[in-house]
Amino acid sequence: MTRLKINHVTRYVYDTKVKRSHNEARMTPLGDDEQVVLKAELAVKPSSAHIHNYVDYFGTRVADFDVPTRHSILEVRSSSEVEVNRFTVDPDRPGVTWEDLKDPKIRDRYAEYLVTTPLTTPGKELQAVADEVRATAATPFDAVQAILKRIAGKVTYESGVTGVHTDADAVWADGRGVCQDLAHVAIALLRHAGIPARYVSGYLHPDDSAGIGVTVVGESHAWIEWWDTRWIGYDPTNHKYLDDLHVKVGHGRDYKDIPPLKGMVTGGGGTQELDVNVEVTRLE
Repeated sequence: MTRLKINHVTRYVYDTKVKRSHNEARMTPLGDDEQVVLKAELAVKPSSAHIHNYVDYFGTRVADFDVPTRHSILEVRSSSEVEVNRFTVDPDRPGVTWEDLKDPKIRDRYAEYLVTTPLTTPGKELQAVADEVRATAATPFDAVQAILKRIAGKVTYESGVTGVHTDADAVWADGRGVCQDLAHVAIALLRHAGIPARYVSGYLHPDDSAGIGVTVVGESHAWIEWWDTRWIGYDPTNHKYLDDLHVKVGHGRDYKDIPPLKGMVTGGGGTQELDVNVEVTRLE
C-alpha cells in the first residue's frame, strides 16, 4: 500500500482578456477497489468562477465551471491524497475464453469498449496484426500479452511528434508517440481482436526510489484496462502492469472522453500560453 499526495496545476495565460469561459476539469482521482481517496479539492482562479461538480457517464468526477467575468489568466488547481493498493496480476489464474467473449450478453455489456472510435479505428496493417494474434493465441490473456509485446517492439515514446487528434493508425505508421498514443494503439488492436478495452487517465509517480516525504515532478499519464473477468490495468508506455505509483482519475473509450481540462472562450483570447505542473509526494 502507498499513500500519495498529488498537486496538479494547469494555467492558461491569454494575450488579450477573454469575456467569458466555460470549462470542464477531470483531475480528481476516483475511488475504487484499488484506491481510496482521502482528500480531494479543486480550486479555480478567477474566484468569480461558478463550479458545479458531478459524476459523468463513465464514473469520472467532473468540475464544470463558468467564468462570467473578463480574465487574462485561468488557473485550475487540483489537490488530492490517495491510498493505492493494487492487486497482483496472476497470469495462471482462470480467465475468459474466446467462447466467453462471443457471448451476446458479454458483448452487449461491454459494447462501448468493443466499438471503434476515430482515434482507435485500426487500418489494414493494425487489423492484420490483431487477426494474426487472434488466430494463434490460445486465450484472450495470451493475445493481450502478444499484442503488448508487438507494440513495445514497434512504437517508441517520443514527445512532440503527435497531438490530441493523432489516431492509432498514424502512430503505428510513424512508430512514435506519447502515453495517450500508445494507449490508443493498444485499444485499437485489442478491440479488433474482440477483447473489451478502455482508455485510462491518471497520474504517475515516476521515481520508485524517492523517499517518504520527497516531492518529485510527476506526470499526467494514460494507460489501458482490458476485461478478463475483471478490468486489468497495463501501462504500455512503461511496459508493465500497474503498481501503487499509478493513480487513476477515470476511464472512457479514448482520450476524448477524459481530457484533464477542456473548454471554450468567448471574445478575446488571441494566443494563449499553457503551463502544466504536476507534483507527487509519497506520504507512506
